[in-house]
Order: sequence, then structure tokens, then C-alpha cells
Amino acid sequence: MVGERRLASAEFTRARRRTETGGFHGEHLDSGFPEFSFLCTIWQVLTLAADIDVLARFGRALADPIRCRILLALREAPAYPSELADTLGISRTRLSNHLACLRDCGLVDTVADGRRTRYELADARLAHALDDLRTAVVAVHTDRTCPDAAEQGCC
Repeated sequence: MVGERRLASAEFTRARRRTETGGFHGEHLDSGFPEFSFLCTIWQVLTLAADIDVLARFGRALADPIRCRILLALREAPAYPSELADTLGISRTRLSNHLACLRDCGLVDTVADGRRTRYELADARLAHALDDLRTAVVAVHTDRTCPDAAEQGCC
């Protein structure tokens, strides 16, 4: 978060200098409204910060294998917590904590269904993103970085 603020602050300073000096590499910004150019640049910086936040939340959600399994299960179809717990073979308490994390990350939504609550992906594009990530070719180094890699079968 602090790094993001520093990045945004540095971008803001560079944008202000560009506006004051007339643009990139001496090009002249002659819109007649220097405030408009400056505000557009600020908007771009804020959008960059928002994009970084979205990717960080997505990374946080994918950082845990159980959350990955939940997302993959919800990619197939919406489900109730009891069904998810049974399918994944984990306790409902543990599942509830992971679902709360996924809700906080903005990746899943709840839908009231009578007295029950159904979970589903927040956006249909997430299913495509998960498929793309799952099928992407990832170069893995031959050295194992995790201390438990041999036992866990990871890395």
C-alpha cells in the first residue's frame, strides 16, 4: 500500500511537471485548458493505482489452494456453502473464512435464496480469467524453492 502511494505520488509529480513544461519530451500541450490536461493525467494515475489494487486482490485470492479450489468450483456453477464444504472436503468454518476473503477481494457474490445463501462468481469474466490462468504455460525453474516441495508436490 505504501509503495502504491509512493508510485502514485511520483506519477502525480511527473504529470504536474509535464503539464507545466508543455508535455512529453518538449511536445506542446495546447488544449487551451492546462487544468484539463493535468486532471486527465491525475485520472490516469488513479486508474493505475486501481488496476494495481485489483491485481493485488486477485493475487491474494489465488495465494491459497483452498480459495483456488473454491473459485474453480464456482466457475462450474453457483453453490451453497454446505455443498462446497462437502465437495471440497473441508469444514464449514474453514470454508466460511475463505468465502469471506473471496467476498472481500470482490471475486464472489452472495445471492439470498430464501433462508439460504448461494455463492457465485462476481463476474462471468472471472471464469474465463481462471481458465486462461489455469491453461497458461508457466516456465518453472528446476530448482525447488519451497522447503516442503518434495513432500507437497508443489513448486
